This record gives sequence, C-alpha cells and structure tokens, in this order.
Amino acid sequence: MRRRHCGAWGDNAPAMATGQLIEMKDEGREAFADVLRFYELAKRREWQVRDLPWGELPPIPEAKGSPQSQARRRDMWRSVLTQQLQADMLACDMASQLLNLAPDVEAKLYYSTMVQDESRHTEAWLKLVTEAGGTAERDPHLDKLAKTTLEADTLEEKVFLMQVFYERLIISRFRLIARSSRGTVLEDLCGRLATDDGIHHGAGMAYERVLLQNLSKKMNQKLVDAANRLLPVFAAHALWRPRERAWIGRAMESRDVERLREDLELGVRLAESLGLDVSGVELTIP
Repeated sequence: MRRRHCGAWGDNAPAMATGQLIEMKDEGREAFADVLRFYELAKRREWQVRDLPWGELPPIPEAKGSPQSQARRRDMWRSVLTQQLQADMLACDMASQLLNLAPDVEAKLYYSTMVQDESRHTEAWLKLVTEAGGTAERDPHLDKLAKTTLEADTLEEKVFLMQVFYERLIISRFRLIARSSRGTVLEDLCGRLATDDGIHHGAGMAYERVLLQNLSKKMNQKLVDAANRLLPVFAAHALWRPRERAWIGRAMESRDVERLREDLELGVRLAESLGLDVSGVELTIP
C-alpha cells in the first residue's frame, strides 16, 4: 500500500488529519457502529498469500484426455484466472480511491483493510496465473466497469457501484469457480475471496446507509442513473467469453443468462433495501 493512501496514519501525516483522528468523539457516531464492526471483522479474517496450499495441491484442476484436450482445459482455466487477476488489479484502484475520498474516520479505518485485501488478492492471482502458465485474453468489460466507478461523481455512487452491487454479485462467481476446481489452490483462494468480498459488501451496505440517511430525490436519481450505466456493462461482462472459453460458453449460455437475471434482480433488491426508489432502473438482458 503506497504511503499516499495512508496519510492519516503515517509519520508525516498533516497535523489536521492527525488531530481529527485523535479527537474523534463517540457522540453522534452510533450510525458508524456497523462500519467499525466490519473493520474489526476484516482484521480478524486477514490471511496471507503464503497461507495458500502452494506445492501441496495443484494450482488448477488437472486435465485428462488427449494432449489437445488437456491444452484446451488449461487455456480455459488460464482465462478464468486472468479475468480474476484483472478484476482485483482494478479493485485496488477503486479501494484506494474510496480510502482517499471517504470523509469519515470510521470509513477510512475500514478502507485501509480493503486496500490491503485487494492488494493481497492481486498478489495471489499473479502467483497462481504464473503457476498455471501465464495470462490470457483481457476482459474489455471489466475495464469499463472500473472506469464507470472511478469516474462517478459522488462517494455515494462509488460505494453503491463497487461494494453494494459488484462485490455482492461476484461472490456467487467465486463459489461457482470453487465448486468446479475441487482439491486445488484455486478452490482455496476462491473460498477466501468469497469471505473477503462478503465483508466488503457488508461494510459497503453499512456505510451507504449512513451516506443515504437524508436521501434527496436528486441523489436517488443519481444512483438510479449510475445503476443504469453499470448494469449493461455488468451484463456484457457476465456473458463475455474469450476465445479460450468460447467452446464451453456456448454450452452454458442459457444457464449464464438465467444466472445473470437472478444477479441483476438481487442488485435491484439491495438498492431497494437502502431506501432507494428503483422504479427507474432498467433491467435489460442482452
């Protein structure tokens, strides 16, 4: 984690930032109790890349059959790893932005752990994809998802897009990958990431509730507009298949569309639970 992201705690922290942290009062901070609860949980659940079963288990499922079949399966898994590596590299940028922008000390404490999480995830994916034979094709839709979040106008939109929506929906993907890669380092890693992203999502929901305590019609519309910008890109990402996975993507197309529909409907329910009027959200499935 770079020093510029940790100004409130570094040796060279501005006096004002340090004073704000030291003088934080309990009065009126009850709304942040859940944010701090997730901060403590994140610290307790922290793990290290060295904790993964390197050398004890194969990195990815070991393919059988002809050499051509084995090569095709390896390429498929390399593609899966590449997409997850790309996602967590982008998540580092988004988490760092949240740490810098959040005005509340409780949120800054939490986001300090989230930046570390995303950095650790990136380190793990880099090691795993190297052991599996290297990276594959990049997902163009993930870059658009990150751009949408990084360029959002308000903190409310950024938390909503990244933590409330994307990180909640990606948990099911980690579980799916884990079920398909039993007895591998990949399974172990996906289990850890599902837990981490569950904490990220819970913290995001808790902080978004604080941010939206006095929700205005203007902010409601901004969040609906943000959702409508994100949803088509997320749908394209969910259904995208690189050349290494095109053969299996065709066989699973109908199930993928159904899973996407379920994910998008869940996203709308989450927004509704925050008190948003979601009547303007457009659920268009490609």
